[in-house]
Amino acid sequence: MSAWQGKFVIGLTGNIATGKSVVRKMLEHLGAYGIDADALAHRAIAKDAPGYQPVLEAFGNWVLTPEGQIDRVRLGRIVFSDPEALVQLETIVHPLVRGAIDVLVRRSKQKIIVIEAIKLLEGALRAACDNIWVTTAPLEVQLTRLRVKRGMSVEVARQRIAAQPPQAEKVKAADVLIDNGGSFEDTWKQVLDAWKKIIPEEAIEIVRPETPVKGALVVERAGPRQADEIGRFISEISKGRRSMSEADVMAAFGEKAYLLLNLDDRLVGLAGWQVENLVARVSDIYLQPGLALGEAVRVLMDEIEVTSRELQSEILLLFLPPHLARHSTVWDALGYNPRTPQDLKVSAWEEAAMESMPVGTVMFFKQLRKDRVLRPV
Repeated sequence: MSAWQGKFVIGLTGNIATGKSVVRKMLEHLGAYGIDADALAHRAIAKDAPGYQPVLEAFGNWVLTPEGQIDRVRLGRIVFSDPEALVQLETIVHPLVRGAIDVLVRRSKQKIIVIEAIKLLEGALRAACDNIWVTTAPLEVQLTRLRVKRGMSVEVARQRIAAQPPQAEKVKAADVLIDNGGSFEDTWKQVLDAWKKIIPEEAIEIVRPETPVKGALVVERAGPRQADEIGRFISEISKGRRSMSEADVMAAFGEKAYLLLNLDDRLVGLAGWQVENLVARVSDIYLQPGLALGEAVRVLMDEIEVTSRELQSEILLLFLPPHLARHSTVWDALGYNPRTPQDLKVSAWEEAAMESMPVGTVMFFKQLRKDRVLRPV
């Protein structure tokens, strides 16, 4: 029985670079509310967050960047080579993260919660979960992911892996074991099979689609089974400038969701969208030529905003290609303003913008809620 009445909580863990986040995203596609505890830990020590000053007092100002932010790489070198320093950092950060998780779970409308945490089994969070899921991957796959996706040297990657307990220790605690060393399709099948076996039927909310009015634009949330259709649409609308195969789209489902815009059962537009660390981001918008732009983006953005608010997003960022960004009156009417990442003034928002913004795009911003989970002190 989870610590939160009326919620079924999946605790998701696994060693570094075993694909925990991909599995969390898959569970989100199935209707779970996802929480990344490790991302919350990063937020907790940002310049405008409650863990910032305690970390400086514990480790000194030399861990700061010239901009006054805590350099997580520099801090990581300390704590991953000194077990006592790691415990000291966790003593500061873990209570803040647990408090933030509690707020998010209690506010969430979803009945299924998935909490991703690399140290889930070592702390009190384990007892708050109904089910423990563990991801695994071969050492060679872990090393490749750390080098390719995080830019680590082989030496640093091996140090990060060696600093963690052997995967076998987590495997022993697993109610569900996900082998994430293969393809997206292989992992998706394992997740889907486990979901069907474990999730209580009463916890799954069945949404009956309304009968669409003829001639009306209707938004549909896509699933992996529509990957081929999405790939063909993007390739066609972009006139080959961005060619996406079914496999490319399937891989993208590990990071984002796709919303389809239909007109009389015909696909006429889509948006690639994700919520990560309480920041919603739209990185892809493709519309069939001839659509009324204002109405098409209004229908898409209305759905994205409703869902983003349900997922407790603080802001929504649009990364638009120049041919869409130039229609400033359309975006202004919907409450979006052009910004640079540096204009956002909140560390977590700036970081999300800088790590997500595709080259050659223009960023637009809208704040969705005023209250923040990790408030400054």
